[in-house]
Amino acid sequence: MSTVTTPSGRVATAPPAPARRRLDWRLRFAALSLIWGFSFLLIKVGTEGYAPFQVTLGRLVFGTVVLAAAMAVRREGLPRGARVWAHLTVAAFLLNALPFSLFAYAELTIPSTLAGICNATSPLWGMALSLVALSEDRPTRVRVAGLGLGFLGVLTVLGAWQGFHGLDATGTALALLGSLSYPIGWIYVRRTLAGTGHSHLSMTGAQLLLATVQLTVVTPLFTTLPTRVSVVPLLAIAALGTLGTGLAVLLQYGLVAEVGPTTGQMVTYFIPVIATAAGVALLGETLTWSTPVGALIVLTGAALTQVRPKPRQSSRP
Repeated sequence: MSTVTTPSGRVATAPPAPARRRLDWRLRFAALSLIWGFSFLLIKVGTEGYAPFQVTLGRLVFGTVVLAAAMAVRREGLPRGARVWAHLTVAAFLLNALPFSLFAYAELTIPSTLAGICNATSPLWGMALSLVALSEDRPTRVRVAGLGLGFLGVLTVLGAWQGFHGLDATGTALALLGSLSYPIGWIYVRRTLAGTGHSHLSMTGAQLLLATVQLTVVTPLFTTLPTRVSVVPLLAIAALGTLGTGLAVLLQYGLVAEVGPTTGQMVTYFIPVIATAAGVALLGETLTWSTPVGALIVLTGAALTQVRPKPRQSSRP
């Protein structure tokens, strides 16, 4: 058994990868990048017909169904223990219900391209928070430089020298808060649920189930039933849930188990590129020069924050 840490912050045990697979890991890596990159376009389309909480609830329902089916096929049950479920409830809020809802609300007023770039700041937030919350995560000059460079990229994307002209501050702030929620959830999971002995699939299935319950309670309080069924937005929500939440988790689980968390996390750097291309090509969103340039700076900074110092070798024979 091996310990798996995913980009979304979950820590769980995973069985060794099988010797032979139907698809090469590079193809599955590319598929995962496309799925998560297109998620921001699907959120945008979904909010054109339904309220943000309804988009998030639908996404969670479809994603939970996919994981439930996978658990049934693999004959895995839900985790046991009141303590585990209590911590999973918090994790479900921080890693699913909250960020999914924040991004859905953000895309009411900002383009999907900007939402995808804001999502890429998660490693920056994660490094900044881990320096405070995780005593074993020590800063280095390279990582601190990456943190500063990354946030310089954020200011470039937002056009700070123009006084953020033409930018919806509320929507952008919601997207940045959504990206901040992920590393907070990751740190919480790392502190409370690491080493529980439950499989990644079991823990994630329970987490999505709890997030679905949370949105089932919240959604009726802030929304009303739609007066008509919008087919295209509904299909977008279904794709967002089955692909972007359900299938993507299974792909990521397999990738991390086969090639390790470091390579698996590299998908994070392809998401904003794909999100930007999809938004421009399919939704007709416009770009200024500062958006791709700033995104490149953000990704460079995020990559530097993930550089770990080499262990010191002993001089003893």
